[in-house]
Amino acid sequence: MAQDTKDENDHGLVAALLAGGAQPVARYTLDVPTGRWWWSDELFEMHGFAPHEVVPTTQLMLAHKHPDDVTRVAGILADVTRTGTPFSGIHRIIDAAGRTRILGVVGQGDVDPVTGEVAQVTGYFMDLTDSQEAFAQAHATQAVSASAARRATIEQAKGALMVVYGLDDEEAFEILRHHSSITNEPVRDLAARFLASIAGGHDGASLTREDVDHFFETPRPSPRASQVG
Repeated sequence: MAQDTKDENDHGLVAALLAGGAQPVARYTLDVPTGRWWWSDELFEMHGFAPHEVVPTTQLMLAHKHPDDVTRVAGILADVTRTGTPFSGIHRIIDAAGRTRILGVVGQGDVDPVTGEVAQVTGYFMDLTDSQEAFAQAHATQAVSASAARRATIEQAKGALMVVYGLDDEEAFEILRHHSSITNEPVRDLAARFLASIAGGHDGASLTREDVDHFFETPRPSPRASQVG
């Protein structure tokens, strides 16, 4: 497996584990020469089976992998049975009930000191379905909150322009958009600077057209200049 892909998988697994909650853990062993698997009861349950309801095989495991992940997982399995190199990653399975689950897996091979061949592969599966969904939801919530905050800043700036210049909503936004293109900064950043400038000594009632004109006529301070002194 390519190093960049391995790093992405490792980072994804760490992120999922940090998402909180108790992840169900299952153990497995693969006897490489015979191809026989041993699953703990939890691994049967992760695949939607009662413990020992089926005989675990490589074919069965790969059959339950998500179609978009099966080739990658098969490659990882081939690598570890050949080299024994430790691995970790995240992939999806379709359990016996048709539900998509997200599993994290870690493992490594044990090399026979006599033959130099990998004798067995052992490791753990973790059911990350709930924690991954919680992790995704938390990030979505943060993104929505950040977006709402940006919109609020722009709406406040538009409101001030509407009052001072007697504009409608679209005209006020066009002023912000126009000047953001001049100063080469995002509209939300321009809006934030504008609000900060009028908050320095004005309350909405005493804000004048001259105050607003002055803001838009004054060149945007450069980052270098703002750091001097």
